[in-house]
Amino acid sequence: MQTVILYLATLVIFLAIDIAGISLIIRPVFERQVGELLADPFRLGPAVAFYAAYIAGLLYFVSLPGIGRSEGGAIFLNGMLLGLMCYGTYEFTNLATLRDWSIQQVVVDTIWGGLLTGFSAWAGVAVARWLA
Repeated sequence: MQTVILYLATLVIFLAIDIAGISLIIRPVFERQVGELLADPFRLGPAVAFYAAYIAGLLYFVSLPGIGRSEGGAIFLNGMLLGLMCYGTYEFTNLATLRDWSIQQVVVDTIWGGLLTGFSAWAGVAVARWLA
């Protein structure tokens, strides 16, 4: 039951913050750089698949190993490192392969992914510990 609570708490936290961040930080940068490539309307199916899988991976690699024995700082740091690697992989691959991708997109989205993932891991564990 604790794993279900951890998953749901982390997912809700991640989604709430990411929706705000995409709207206020990420989308404006991407619109300036590659606006003609953005899907209109937004494709919900791939987003749902990403969020479901990403949070499962975050739990597997960070939250579940840390929930019983790690301090919050270690959970945040491990989550942040995972986020930097995942978001960085996407961004640096795009920078290497797509003509109009910019270093601004790489920096903004990679840092966003690292901070979002680290905070979500920490907060999800905090909620699960509190409810346990």
